[in-house]
Amino acid sequence: MTEPATTDQVFIKKLTEIILANLGNETFGVKELAQESGMSLYSLNRRLNAINKKTGTQFIREVRLKKALEMLKYESLTASEISFRVGFSSPAYFNVCFSEFFGYPPGKIKKESLAGTEENVLNQRTAKHEQKKTIRQAIVSLLPWILLVCTFIVIAVLFVFYIQNKRQSKVLAKLEKSIAVLPFTNDSPNDSTTYFMDGVMEEILNNLQKIKDFRVLSRTSTEQYRGSTKLSLPKIAKELGVNYIVEAGGQKYGNTFRLRVQLIKAAKEGHLWAESYEKEIRETKDIYGIQSEIAQSITSALKATLTPEEKQLIDKIPTTDLIAYDLYQKANNYKKDYQKTRNISSYQNAITFYKAAIEIDSTFAKAYTGWASIYFERYNSENFIKKGYVDTCLAMVNKALSLDNQLDEAYYIKGWYYQENGHIKEALDNYNEALRINPNYSDAYFARGYVFQITCDYIGYIDNFQRALKLISGDQRPSLLENLGEAYADVGFNDKAKYFYHETFALDSNKARYSNDSAFIELCFGNNEESRKLNKKVPEIDSTNIDYPWYIPGKSNEWNNFRIKKIIEYHKKRGESFSWLSHRMGWALCQVGKKKEAEYYFNQEIKYCEESIKLGRSYATWGHAYYDMAGTYAFLGDKVKAYKYLDEWSMNFQPLFMINIFKGDPLFAGIQKEDRFQKITQNVEAKYQAEHERVRKWLVGQGML
Repeated sequence: MTEPATTDQVFIKKLTEIILANLGNETFGVKELAQESGMSLYSLNRRLNAINKKTGTQFIREVRLKKALEMLKYESLTASEISFRVGFSSPAYFNVCFSEFFGYPPGKIKKESLAGTEENVLNQRTAKHEQKKTIRQAIVSLLPWILLVCTFIVIAVLFVFYIQNKRQSKVLAKLEKSIAVLPFTNDSPNDSTTYFMDGVMEEILNNLQKIKDFRVLSRTSTEQYRGSTKLSLPKIAKELGVNYIVEAGGQKYGNTFRLRVQLIKAAKEGHLWAESYEKEIRETKDIYGIQSEIAQSITSALKATLTPEEKQLIDKIPTTDLIAYDLYQKANNYKKDYQKTRNISSYQNAITFYKAAIEIDSTFAKAYTGWASIYFERYNSENFIKKGYVDTCLAMVNKALSLDNQLDEAYYIKGWYYQENGHIKEALDNYNEALRINPNYSDAYFARGYVFQITCDYIGYIDNFQRALKLISGDQRPSLLENLGEAYADVGFNDKAKYFYHETFALDSNKARYSNDSAFIELCFGNNEESRKLNKKVPEIDSTNIDYPWYIPGKSNEWNNFRIKKIIEYHKKRGESFSWLSHRMGWALCQVGKKKEAEYYFNQEIKYCEESIKLGRSYATWGHAYYDMAGTYAFLGDKVKAYKYLDEWSMNFQPLFMINIFKGDPLFAGIQKEDRFQKITQNVEAKYQAEHERVRKWLVGQGML
């Protein structure tokens, strides 16, 4: 009696059938296998590793090779023909893989099947001997024709080989252009020149990112591997999802700069290109020239296309002054530290060095954008409700663009400035310009996605976040996955939202965040009691977690006072004079009879909302200011103003979670049964349903649903 198959055997059989159904598709890989099997890429690889210690890529290749062996034995096809039949784009690569897996080349099977007996061989020799004389005479008479035919055959074979090789090169080029640039190693005896090596690495990275034919990961994606010796390059490439790694090390001693760079094919850890440089730095072009040469060499090695416009961008020399260049690189180093630590001394040092670089070279455009970017980060919240909201940034980036109108960072900062000031079209125009110059600018995709969210275009929102996801790994990736989960939940795609929240948890194992995300999904779909239970678990898991809690309607209408206070404290600690939860704090204080304290927070909320609306801040353009103002006035008993702001809020699409909050928000308890309130509810529900259907059709068209 045959024993029933185990779940692992059934799973392997299912995967094998999927691969065989796509056998001739050379682009069918582990990502496509995961999609067709209904699993995440992470889950697929994890289960395969648990069953047979193999990755998805290895499993696919072995299924192809086993099928190839079967075809070689029983079908009258050449090894080259079979290689294409089983999904290999190159017969040469097929031969290598076949030999490594089976221990002998594919041609051996054909030779054995065609070989005859010794007797047949002797008979053939006898026949040949008898015919030799006749054949010799025929050859002499036909020799001119034979030469002509042979010449024609050689030309035809060369032509076919050229076409085939060209086609294979195109396929390889299409599949193998994903690159990660690892932090360069500083081989100097001390760390005083690390900033210089980082600057060289970032310039090479920026050059590669400007080449549209490449997919190049962000700097923050690879920073996690700085100084790492535990992981092999293939392992790092696998974690990052790229085919190629750029690795380098060097040192600066005195005025001499030494650098060795290599481009590595990650799968086999094979070196495709490597070069060593040693040069005395007399002018900035000595550094920029090497950086440009490296980018062009990598482009050539990967058979990528470098347009004249791209070459012009990577050949550019931003400053001709060595001292200004050095000051700029030091400023960048302090800026990175400030972004990471919020250390005020790092901010001050960065500003000092940017200013000094500009004093030496007033035409150094990138020094202006560096200064503008750190200034924006420092004073964004402090100036949020002031009339001259970080206008200094706009002045600096405009100055930079007057000197060099091809600066992606300048357009990005300008886009963010306009977005926060409520000028949506101008924001989108500048983000588009940044991405035209740098098609691998992950932050610009991220920001552009938010613009589409503001304009209630969830197709643009999701699409841009998906594009950013292809360029981001490391610490930033979980947050981006979480944002995608939220986007899908906003328009009512429960399963898609859960998928991205699961992927988030698989990367960061953050139980508090996962509980929050799960509570959010339950809230979106009206499961308020379950949402409340999950939300309450967050402070139990992590008492320091200050993620903004979503209000969960219910009989008790309770808010977690502890968490709201933590959020208020968080803003104060960062020097921020406001919190968009001030009115919620006021409501919570009223529930325990502290009406005098509550008054302060309600007044703060009204001031914050009024200024945001007046100045066109993003808080208003997103609609949040109108909703919070309406809720505050409704709770305080001013129905006229409450409905005034609710009418403004309901003019645009509202995500699913906001509709559910709105229906049971305790701030509106006094008017929720009124006809006018019910009509507003019906209006926002209709707008939501229309956007849900539009996104559904797009997802189906993209094969994503």
